[in-house]
Amino acid sequence: MAIRFILDGETVEIESIEPTRTVLQYLREDLRRVGSKEGCAEGDCGACTVVLAELDGKCLRYRAVNACIQFVPTLDGKALFTVESLKAPDGSLHPAQQSLVDYHGSQCGFCTPGFVMSMFALYQHNAKPTREDIDDALSGNLCRCTGYRPIIDACLHLRDYPEPDNRDKQLIKQLRALARKQGLAFEHGDARYFAPASGDELAEIYAAHPDAQILAGGTDVGLWVTKQLRELPTIIYLGNATDLRRIETGKDGMTIGAAVSLEDAFAALEPVYPEFYEMFRRFSSVPVRNAGTLVGNVANGSPIGDSMPALIAIGARALLRRGDERRELALEYLYLDYMKNAMRPGEFIEAIRLPPRAADTQLRCYKLSKRFDQDISAVCMALALRLDGDSVADACIALGGMAAIPKRATRTEKFLRGKAWNEDTIRAAQAKLGEDFAPLSDMRASADYRRRATANLLYRFYLETRAADPVRAINVFAETA
Repeated sequence: MAIRFILDGETVEIESIEPTRTVLQYLREDLRRVGSKEGCAEGDCGACTVVLAELDGKCLRYRAVNACIQFVPTLDGKALFTVESLKAPDGSLHPAQQSLVDYHGSQCGFCTPGFVMSMFALYQHNAKPTREDIDDALSGNLCRCTGYRPIIDACLHLRDYPEPDNRDKQLIKQLRALARKQGLAFEHGDARYFAPASGDELAEIYAAHPDAQILAGGTDVGLWVTKQLRELPTIIYLGNATDLRRIETGKDGMTIGAAVSLEDAFAALEPVYPEFYEMFRRFSSVPVRNAGTLVGNVANGSPIGDSMPALIAIGARALLRRGDERRELALEYLYLDYMKNAMRPGEFIEAIRLPPRAADTQLRCYKLSKRFDQDISAVCMALALRLDGDSVADACIALGGMAAIPKRATRTEKFLRGKAWNEDTIRAAQAKLGEDFAPLSDMRASADYRRRATANLLYRFYLETRAADPVRAINVFAETA
């Protein structure tokens, strides 16, 4: 069964390819499209950025992604754009290219194609980007010549140029012709690749191949291949399972399917949990948020994954499935030990369910890292507080980076319940945190820093939520936009 996708208006069919061959390798080594560069091979620098277009109802959706960690079979059913794709037949440049020329946005040139593709994606879905939108769109592109000002100037003037010919209608027809009613499956040597078209098909395949590696966005798994040189004999890609790409809301709360991207999940969560806005934006770059999934981050279970503390604080539950059998588990009970979870062989997370938000709950999520953008947390702390008058009715404090797993501060929570929400209580609670965690020292922070930082974040939460003269919580993005 051939992999099929659209490139420069033409249908490309690949009969056989190693399932873990990256899009970047395919472009540079097989097609000799060398505009896309390899800078890091882990989705950090953006030199390899390409754009994918997919059907979204009756429209197209354009997404910038990192070619260095995307596997070629995941292109099936999509349209691929590289920097070579943008020039018009008459030789004229796309506004994303011409603006960089006119505003002197290219220095050494190594990173330029990646910036062009991020700008192209921004151009396709945002007619009037703000400075904040631009900063976010470029968050995954690094310029080692430190020339961001002219690049941002180029972004601000994208709409000064004539619009290129719109070929969306033709592309929509082509993508509809590629749509599959059943999943994709093929073998290459000893390797096997499955891309089921539904959750039922996924459950059936995974039950038959419980040792297979489930692949969502590849933002973690891709690094296993490019950095750790791991072999993955059997891969099950869930990105084509349409029913797992749904976000459903109702009186029982919100359910986010396993194939929903981080970008889409955060867009759905933000109106309900605006206090998490900064964490959503600092979580990762746009290309990583476009490819990675929320459920994938949860299933990976890294002790420094930023989504888990926030989800635990708001009462998330994992919906688990093995074959036709389903069960629910509170998210904090999913994790048993470092990179070990409660899932059984052949079982996967079908979705994450969030209860309706209680109107009287105070929420915050704080991330500490050496860099503001694009950095792994030293500590991520999420807090939920419900008061009964001046007393604490309930509290949930969840942290990442403080233990081998994402973990609640259960002793501190128990201490707070029933206490007056005042200075004396919070000072005692700060000391209590030391009974909940014994953090390690590593390259991101020392154990002492983590202990002191979490205590200070708890105090910050108190200052922002106390009844008398609360300190205003600062939206860093709004302050600097």
